[in-house]
Amino acid sequence: MNGIESTQALQRRGRQPLWQQIELALLQDIRSGTLREGMQLPSARDLALRFGVNRQTVRHAIESLQERGVLRTENGCGSFVQEHPYRYLIGRRARFGRAMHDLNVSSEYRLLESGVQPASRIVQRALRLASGQQVQRIVYASSVEGRQVDYSQAWFPHERFPGICAVFERERSITRSLAAFGVHDYLRQYTAVMARLPNAEVARELGQSTRRPVLHVQSINVDPHGVPVQFGDTWFAGDWIQLLLAPDA
Repeated sequence: MNGIESTQALQRRGRQPLWQQIELALLQDIRSGTLREGMQLPSARDLALRFGVNRQTVRHAIESLQERGVLRTENGCGSFVQEHPYRYLIGRRARFGRAMHDLNVSSEYRLLESGVQPASRIVQRALRLASGQQVQRIVYASSVEGRQVDYSQAWFPHERFPGICAVFERERSITRSLAAFGVHDYLRQYTAVMARLPNAEVARELGQSTRRPVLHVQSINVDPHGVPVQFGDTWFAGDWIQLLLAPDA
């Protein structure tokens, strides 16, 4: 039962309805850390056994916590403690690490895969490359306060940025990696956001179900002369990241 006691006494002759007492008990579990953000609650059956009530009484308490924004429920999956997402401002100079630093939270990149490959058609168009040109591809995951919040791919023109994969492995920063090749500033030219269901690989990396939507973001960054330097494809865990679009920022 997720480490929660199997029985708990309620004041059955008190003025406070049983469902409200259960609501307060669950709130105490959340405040004490017994139930943490993103954690799934025990089933209505298990909670009914814990408190010695029927399932409808438990559901009443859960519905009240949902209305207060404390819990969220996924059809077919159960109820979860509501996460408080990190805000990521996407403007002309969007920088994930800087956005998290401004929130006073720690973040880091974890390299998953990298290498040189022929550019696909979508990457060719985004980076304005000729057919057959190669790109450097980096696959990485970002975590905030130890929680993985995205799964990302980034492509860079191989001719302009040879060896940027090795630089990223050392620096763990897109900004510092581009700076190593003389690109000390870059701007967001294009951002497209869509809610989509993740494939099995993305869901596994994000630690969630393939039935829970994520935020899919594709982007193009350009240098100060307007020449594309990076095409990005990122899947954000929607429960953890809130995207704020501010093109003029």
